[in-house]
Amino acid sequence: MIQLGAHVDQTNPIAEAAAMGATALQFFLGDPQGWKGPKIAYEGGAEALRADAQEAGVELWIHSPYVINLASTNNRIRIPSRKLLQQTVTTAAEIGAAGVIVHGGHVTKDDDPAVGFDNWRKAIDGLDMACPVLIENTAGGQNAMARRLERIDQLWTAISSAKGFEQVGFCLDTCHAHAGGNELVGLVEKVKAITGRIDLVHCNDSRDAFDSGADRHAALGQGQVDPEGLVEVVRLAGSSIILETPGDAASHATEIDYLKEKLA
Repeated sequence: MIQLGAHVDQTNPIAEAAAMGATALQFFLGDPQGWKGPKIAYEGGAEALRADAQEAGVELWIHSPYVINLASTNNRIRIPSRKLLQQTVTTAAEIGAAGVIVHGGHVTKDDDPAVGFDNWRKAIDGLDMACPVLIENTAGGQNAMARRLERIDQLWTAISSAKGFEQVGFCLDTCHAHAGGNELVGLVEKVKAITGRIDLVHCNDSRDAFDSGADRHAALGQGQVDPEGLVEVVRLAGSSIILETPGDAASHATEIDYLKEKLA
């Protein structure tokens, strides 16, 4: 059975799940734009959140901070990125999270992308993965590690030799794919041919045009993503689905109902 839900604030996610009829949730464990380590805001802490989520039948996913860039050739970014991801993974495991999502990152225009791929390999090799880590495709950047399929292929080849590689999964974001220049129809098959798996779908519409490189999410049906392709991704991925769309619990409940109808 496919789990459906949305990205929420971490203060009271179980109540949020009940309000929108969700069976899966995603949230940050701190400031998504900052370098401070993760904190549990849930009353009762990690143990209470883990127990309450299990009792409610809600699957938990953690999105790592956006500042993390494991591909970077800049030591002042790459080394803190490794540290922050490790802290996030360790804390996510304490709450029983299904996985931690991290963006593919990038190198600068003057860098050799191969160095970025190898930096990813080194990062995975040195990571204690108490729960799975999912690499997410990104929307923009010509030297991004996971924007286009050929780069994802190169990234997967590089990290496949890392210790703990079996704990690395893939998160497919439909807005990022559209904005990154990847047609959604047929995309699941192409991604799985590279990664062997899709562990999570970020189901989002896009404010901007195909191949725009712009990471701007829109509510389902209110953007420029091909609706046929989006539904195909949801149906064929065979993974949990998380909405990262604008709106409150009521609007997310409507979107979840729409997806349930398409999956029926």
